[in-house]
Amino acid sequence: MSEAPARPVPAITPEMAPFWEAARRHELVVQRCLDCGAHRFPAREVCSGCLSRRAEWQRVGGTGHVFSIAVMHQASHPWFAARVPYAVVVIQLVEGPRMLSTVTGLAPHAIEIGMPVEVGFEDVTPEVSLPVFRPASARTAAPPTGRPR
Repeated sequence: MSEAPARPVPAITPEMAPFWEAARRHELVVQRCLDCGAHRFPAREVCSGCLSRRAEWQRVGGTGHVFSIAVMHQASHPWFAARVPYAVVVIQLVEGPRMLSTVTGLAPHAIEIGMPVEVGFEDVTPEVSLPVFRPASARTAAPPTGRPR
């Protein structure tokens, strides 16, 4: 009997290490420009709003909405083969940045653009916890925001 393939995990780069350290603690953080206040994700050396190089990692609320959806019907990695179809979503956080993730607790075709979501975490290895999103409860649902700053 063969072993099931291991789940792929993201590479932890030095630039994104603070994000992954926070995720391991089940906290969601993004960079925030110290000059104009814009939030950004993933980590970048320069703010696209004001070109400042000064930034800090800041904890965010973890709520937002589904910005876009792609339902995958073919697996790009053996671990995903037993999971097709599955949804890959772009979540727009209330603070503005967008991040690639998934929505748990719903069939892929039940996920809708604009759906309010909240973050949860999936512990994959002792070093890696992935932020995943679930439909938001009525008390945490936030309306979709406009363009990110």
